[in-house]
Amino acid sequence: MNRIDDFLDWLPSPSQHLLFVTFALLVYVLTTRARREQRAPTTAIAWVMGLVLVPYLVLPVYLVFGQRKLRPTGTPRPPRTAPAGHWAAELIESFGLAAPSDCDIRLHSDGAAAHEALFDVIEGARSSLDVSTFIIGDDALGHEVITRLSQRARDGIKVRVLLDGFGALSLPRSHFDSLRDAGAEVAVFRPIFSLQRSGPRNLRNHRKLTIADDRWLWSGGRNLAGEYFTGNDAHPVAWRDLSFDLHGDVATAAARQFEHDWSSVRGSTSRAIAAAAGAVAAGERAQFLPSGPDQTEDTAQALLIDACFRAEHRVLAITPYFVPGDGLRDALRLAARRGVQVTIAIPAQSNHRLADFVRARTMRDLARAGVQFRMLPFMAHAKAVVVDEDIALCGSINLDLRSLLLNHEAAVVFYGRAEVDWLAQWIETTASAGDPYRAREPGLARDIAEGLLLTIAFQV
Repeated sequence: MNRIDDFLDWLPSPSQHLLFVTFALLVYVLTTRARREQRAPTTAIAWVMGLVLVPYLVLPVYLVFGQRKLRPTGTPRPPRTAPAGHWAAELIESFGLAAPSDCDIRLHSDGAAAHEALFDVIEGARSSLDVSTFIIGDDALGHEVITRLSQRARDGIKVRVLLDGFGALSLPRSHFDSLRDAGAEVAVFRPIFSLQRSGPRNLRNHRKLTIADDRWLWSGGRNLAGEYFTGNDAHPVAWRDLSFDLHGDVATAAARQFEHDWSSVRGSTSRAIAAAAGAVAAGERAQFLPSGPDQTEDTAQALLIDACFRAEHRVLAITPYFVPGDGLRDALRLAARRGVQVTIAIPAQSNHRLADFVRARTMRDLARAGVQFRMLPFMAHAKAVVVDEDIALCGSINLDLRSLLLNHEAAVVFYGRAEVDWLAQWIETTASAGDPYRAREPGLARDIAEGLLLTIAFQV
């Protein structure tokens, strides 16, 4: 009985609870106004309901994870003086990003081609080599990457490796030591357990960039681990993924983004990026698209929503995780209702069970509108979208809330017919291996669980 009395004495009175709720909501309103945060309605509802019901738990979580944008300075675009170009290029340039440029582009058909191209870029560097990745595997491929980067540093190449703080948790300390002993610089983006204030820990760097001499870029969806290329002991069958490499001004734009990411960790920019050294002969048009909390707008989501409304006959997509926000979901649904072929290929079972569980709610809604889902019998980690015949997007961006609204991501937008057709054929060929999705009405318990997870887990 004494324990029950002690517990009741510990509980706040209704007036104390009301006072704390008022304080928590005041903090929410003031910080939202001060930061000028733009949150989706579901996200705002989730935070407010949490602060009302359990403010003692939710308020500290909000203070740690509640910031979504790092408030970059946005420069308004000057009035247009040249004739209008491609709508996507116009939109991306309006975000203050680099214009499209001619590039010599090579898309990788499989993990073996990606492996060869990655080491071509590493071995081809003559002055600098910058690597940004989410994961370097503790496997044969990861060890080979470390060995080759270390050798390039010993060759006198300026090597810098930027590893995300979450991905760094699985990397042996010896990998860091090997790189540093060889003269390479290594930085960890927002270390999970660091006490330094470097930004909210839930805003991860998911960009995958390997850049030689600011002019040769290797990028896409692949982390530097065996499962993304040709397999390893844990994953004997390699995941299906996409990557590419290119020469040209797009690589220079990626180098500037790397420099910004690097300086955000090290505190200052260590070198300037050289201006573009002329166009690439006989190249195709492409444009670098960074996305994330360091951008003024939600660049990738804005492009995808606009693309869905402009689509005339097809939207093809492949993604490992499909948990889009309301805006993108509505745009996909309305495109399908207009008669646009909307085909989305996703793994029947991905490596993230939580994402597999909650995606069903959105998939049921879209399937009723005519969106075709192809459930792949293998793990596909590729991220690409093709709209009609004139634009394609490929990079690290998944079609989920975290990737589109929270993580630091990067992609390249392709305008050349050859690249658009190549990616469209790759997606269609991969999708043909999957079975059509068959929607099933959920029971009450599952419906509630899906709603709670979508409202809470995928909003912070």
